[in-house]
Amino acid sequence: MPEGQGVQKIDVYQSRRFEKALDKLPTALLRVVEDEIDKIIDNPAIGEQKRGDLSFLWVHKFQLNKQQALLGYSWVKDKLELYLLSIGSHENFYQDQKNNRKVDLKLIG
Repeated sequence: MPEGQGVQKIDVYQSRRFEKALDKLPTALLRVVEDEIDKIIDNPAIGEQKRGDLSFLWVHKFQLNKQQALLGYSWVKDKLELYLLSIGSHENFYQDQKNNRKVDLKLIG
């Protein structure tokens, strides 16, 4: 994101679960994920906001190693804070999010 264009800086935080997932990725795939994170920072509304129990969660979908990957995040517009919560394939993604809901809300809140 270019500096000095009147754009306010968004503070970015990562959950422990997100950090562990990134550590497992090879360098080439890590670059792809970092590019997607930059897209989210530039436009946090790029993802789809979930409803119900997961209403705090936004999900950005993209291709990673010829498979669809989901990046779960939350952003607090008033504070300009972005929380990167999890990344993974569609399989069990939402169930994992529900299981970690309390931890995520504690991080955000």
